[in-house]
Amino acid sequence: MKNENITAWVTKYALTTGIQKVIGSVRHETSSTMLRYSDPANGFKEFVHGKDWHRTPEAALARAEEMRKAKIASLKKSLAKLESMMFSVEE
Repeated sequence: MKNENITAWVTKYALTTGIQKVIGSVRHETSSTMLRYSDPANGFKEFVHGKDWHRTPEAALARAEEMRKAKIASLKKSLAKLESMMFSVEE
């Protein structure tokens, strides 16, 4: 199998620009987990791999939700670290 043209949902930038619906091609000769598409915003060719693209909108929504929860956990950890900081000055 060479290339497979499909409609896919890209979640690579879901937390900043949202989920993108794109038409692209799976590059089976290179990797069955790689999608090549033209970015709707600028027309440039883009490549995404692995968990950064999905064949169904449901899978894309589930991945975006995982990403959102992971980001919230990371921010809470950073906030806790900042809240526990104490400063002192040597005299």
